[in-house]
Amino acid sequence: MIEVEIKVKADHKKALSILKKIGATKIKFENQSDTYFAAPHRNFSKTDEVLRIRSLEDQAVLTYKGPKLDGISKTREELETPVDGVTAKRVLNALGFSEAGVVTKKREVFNVGEIIVCLDAVENLGQFLEVEIITNNEKFIETSRRKLFEFLKQFGFEEKDSIRKSYLEMIHEVN
Repeated sequence: MIEVEIKVKADHKKALSILKKIGATKIKFENQSDTYFAAPHRNFSKTDEVLRIRSLEDQAVLTYKGPKLDGISKTREELETPVDGVTAKRVLNALGFSEAGVVTKKREVFNVGEIIVCLDAVENLGQFLEVEIITNNEKFIETSRRKLFEFLKQFGFEEKDSIRKSYLEMIHEVN
């Protein structure tokens, strides 16, 4: 699957007001803890890849994200599978993977048609708005990206406001 994603720094109070006005449907609220891993055989920051275990209240998901597919958004291939978080971490450590950092956030998820909207309150970073469209076909990346930027105009954002760095990269910059 390909996740076409755009992230911006945003005031949640203002964003919630706009989401209510446009009829967004609240899907869920989650407390997330993302543990990122470094590979023993290549440098993920140089290859622009991500390997993480996302821990939620009662479940965990192992996620691999491939390199970004464009120079504007955070669009990339994403592979996910549910795991036992403790066991998966032990397996990765046994294979030589090491912990590269942890990102903790509170996430409210909304749906507006085919667009998924996430309001993220990230520990030590602040408030963000992420919008995404999931596709299985690379030929829809450009169309999806245009839809997302058009959608973000309702919140007062333009293409220049897009943040391509991951939360982990931003946290490393702060520390």
